[in-house]
Amino acid sequence: MPTVTRIEGETAIVASQTGCVIGDRKSAEAKPTLKCWIAVCGSLLGAFMAVLDIQITNSSLKDIQGALAATPDEGAWISTSYLVAEIIVIPLTAWLSRVFSIRRYMLVNAVLFLIFSVLCAFSWDLSSMIFFRAGQGFTGGVLIPMSFSIILTTLPPSRQPMGLAMFAVTATFAPAIGPAIGGWLTEQFGWQYIFYLNIIPGAVLIAAVWYAIAAQPLQLNLLKGGDYWGILAMAVGLGSFTVFLEEGNRKDWFGDEYIRDCAIAAAVGLTAFVVIELTRTNPFLNLRLFARRNFGISSLVNFTLGVGLYGSVFILPLYLSQIQGYNAYDIGTVVAWSGGPQLLLIPLVPRFMKFVDTRVLVVIGMVLFGVSCLMNSNMTNLYGYNQLLAAQLVRACGQPLILVPLSSLATAGIEKENAGSASSLFNMLRNLGGSVGIAIIGTLLTRREKFHSSRQGEFINPSNPQVQVRLNSVERFLVTRGVAPREASAKAVALVDQSIRRESTVMAYNDCFFLMGSLLIAIGATILLCKPIRPGEGGGAAH
Repeated sequence: MPTVTRIEGETAIVASQTGCVIGDRKSAEAKPTLKCWIAVCGSLLGAFMAVLDIQITNSSLKDIQGALAATPDEGAWISTSYLVAEIIVIPLTAWLSRVFSIRRYMLVNAVLFLIFSVLCAFSWDLSSMIFFRAGQGFTGGVLIPMSFSIILTTLPPSRQPMGLAMFAVTATFAPAIGPAIGGWLTEQFGWQYIFYLNIIPGAVLIAAVWYAIAAQPLQLNLLKGGDYWGILAMAVGLGSFTVFLEEGNRKDWFGDEYIRDCAIAAAVGLTAFVVIELTRTNPFLNLRLFARRNFGISSLVNFTLGVGLYGSVFILPLYLSQIQGYNAYDIGTVVAWSGGPQLLLIPLVPRFMKFVDTRVLVVIGMVLFGVSCLMNSNMTNLYGYNQLLAAQLVRACGQPLILVPLSSLATAGIEKENAGSASSLFNMLRNLGGSVGIAIIGTLLTRREKFHSSRQGEFINPSNPQVQVRLNSVERFLVTRGVAPREASAKAVALVDQSIRRESTVMAYNDCFFLMGSLLIAIGATILLCKPIRPGEGGGAAH
């Protein structure tokens, strides 16, 4: 965290953990040094890898499940274990980085993240994979809020929008290209290489942290007054809630005893966590930040952004696989179109923020993101790469306009002592929104498919003349292809039934996209309730 020192009668804000002077009284701001930028870029590389690894296994799950002899339900824990560990460690990061120092804490976790990544590639059964993925999530989750905190405490206010724009690449670009990279590596080299991918960037991260972040003494005395009951309640509550969301749809929600137990544990744990943090003198997380208008509203929008980001990356590959029969590489190619153009647009966002109200930028971004989902809410079973391209490009234009100004609105006026809590809460909520979004979409998809199948079944029955004409047409076609008349009749019924189910499934996907689009636009508009900020005012934690 920054410390204040006196230099020849002037007050300079010194980011003591990185050795970067970012301001004094004579000059409102001093340019950050090269070492500052190395610290920022190194930490961002770590955050990028951590976010990328959330989604990178999605397009390769079938291959991994086959290699480990796991069923789809069992294989789902490959992703769930990572998410549970990550969402537990993110809130802990601010406190633990003070105890062990930023440099030591990041170095240890970066090294362990690489080790667990390699071990994932050498997994010999499902249990070992789940354990190593949990370790990967627990160590990689540290890197996300740490990069956000380093931007706020190292860069001066005028440079923070650029730093936050770089952070946006990790938050929005990484989920978009994760399936593409995972699919390509799996198709070309094998699923193990999606884990080997972390080795070179991880080595660069370790070198950057080692060089650019100054060594600091341990503060083990903080362990004596640690908020251990709050930490325990948070771990139980968030962990149980994440498992409840990830596994609920597959196990019929409250119809399963295990899911009911998770729901009870989540309710008790999260309630206890909130009570402890609000009543304790020195909580490890300052939940009172949510009472601040800008931070509270921005956090709500950020949660919704997580629903859209991870929900769209979840549902689109599912549609392409189930309806179009695309392989992992083809799916990744379609999804990547929402990521590539962002690299061109994100650097322009700080410039826009100098002339356009940050709240307006967020609204425009959320509306574009929502519209892109609504464009996918009228699909037919013929929708493939060409038909989905326009929506992906609109999505690519909207997402870069959201996170940078949203982060600036959230952190405006945040004191430096609250920077860690703000970073942990803000990033945790986006990931939690992703888990909630995937759970809602998965459940809605199942139930709406049944609903549409039932509705179509009311009108499509053998006594309907139009249906009978269709069955006779299909039966004659099968006979011309050499199928025996008796078999042709049964196969015709099966094919028509298959067609009904396919159409019902497509309609269910449309319903999910419509819900996401409507939610993004409606919640995005609430950002207008935030107090406006002046250019350069965002990132108050750095002041």
